[in-house]
Amino acid sequence: MSTPADYYDLDRIRPEVLAVLNRINEMGPKFAERAFGIDFDASFPTENYKDLAAEGFMTLTVPTEFGGHGFSLGEYAMVGAEIGKYCGATALTFNMHNSSMMWSRFMYEMPNLTDEDRAAFGPLRERQFRRAVEEQGIYSQPISEAGQNWTSKPAQTECRKVDGGWVIKGVKKFASLAGYCDYYNIVCTERFEGIEPRHEDTMNFVIHKDAPGLEVRGEWDPLGMRGTNSRDLILNDVFVSEDDLMMPRGIFIKTLPYYPHIMATLSPTYMGVAQAAFDFTVDYLRGDLPGQPPIDRRMFTTKRLAVSKMYARLAPVRALWWQAFSEAKGFPTQAQTLRMYAAQYNVMEAAQEIAALAIRTCGGQAMLKTLPLERIYRDSRCGALMLPYTSEIMEDYMSVLTLYDEDELDGAPGDEHGARTSLYRGAGDYQEFAG
Repeated sequence: MSTPADYYDLDRIRPEVLAVLNRINEMGPKFAERAFGIDFDASFPTENYKDLAAEGFMTLTVPTEFGGHGFSLGEYAMVGAEIGKYCGATALTFNMHNSSMMWSRFMYEMPNLTDEDRAAFGPLRERQFRRAVEEQGIYSQPISEAGQNWTSKPAQTECRKVDGGWVIKGVKKFASLAGYCDYYNIVCTERFEGIEPRHEDTMNFVIHKDAPGLEVRGEWDPLGMRGTNSRDLILNDVFVSEDDLMMPRGIFIKTLPYYPHIMATLSPTYMGVAQAAFDFTVDYLRGDLPGQPPIDRRMFTTKRLAVSKMYARLAPVRALWWQAFSEAKGFPTQAQTLRMYAAQYNVMEAAQEIAALAIRTCGGQAMLKTLPLERIYRDSRCGALMLPYTSEIMEDYMSVLTLYDEDELDGAPGDEHGARTSLYRGAGDYQEFAG
């Protein structure tokens, strides 16, 4: 199995980050061993989460003053990719938890927030950080809803003001960690009589798993990523109060659209899956695969050339992806955003291409469910269709950003029912903060 030294310049990585990467690789074989049963049963990687929590890795992006590691978004992404080498479902759900921590951290640090915004935001995020650090609480972040990209239109899940708080009603699809988390991070639209749903009325609440009116429903039997347990989450008049706010009213739409990298955090998982497919092929051809006869297959020219093609695809994707995440910040430049879109697209496409070539190269045994490549192949196909940045959406965004100037973006022709709401539009009124 590969190590970080095989694809990163270690001189550019902080020692404390490298220590976590190395520890993940020490824990990884246990994750890989459990991955077979998790995939077969479509169960949840509970034991992997216990191991991650025991190491303190559930708080990677929580600021150090609250007891976390204080990792940057790019440093977090490297850790997610290492977990993805061993169990894609663990890495993908690990991201859902950490995304909630990232929103509380990085949205608070956005330069366009006022002192009043931060004064209201501070106690709310401190509550979430305390739950993650002291309680080791696990967060789910179910955002997707049936029939639309959650960034294209206001959330269909709605909240209405009542005495003492709000009542939430709606359905979240693909709610990863459903039934296995402690808290759900719910994005909804506050509704007012006589007013159509608006993005500026987006609200964000944290709801305990045992809240009255909350229900997990349906089966989970997908092609790949079977351990995410992404069933439907039903919110039937769930009451929430001011104390349940994840961030103050108006902050979500004021911050998230201006930090586009934070919506690309599914890609670390698939960067790891792509690496896993390559690592399997190398070990298989060398006769180094655990539990398999030590047969050396390196004498076949066709197989050697196939491995070279896999590496030639993998290495530049990793380099672009690492560069893009190293640039992550609020109000990035158009060039930085375009590199991120390209990285997102290439990771999701390359993972499937490399896994497919791995199966062709390793031959018949690679199809057996007793070996991990069959699962890696199925998992790899899932990334390109995951919102908010599917491969099709990335193709559209890249085409627009490369052909139109910043002041032309809103008028650029395209699918009027598409997902242009989340498209980069520059720093706008906050250009002075773009840095």
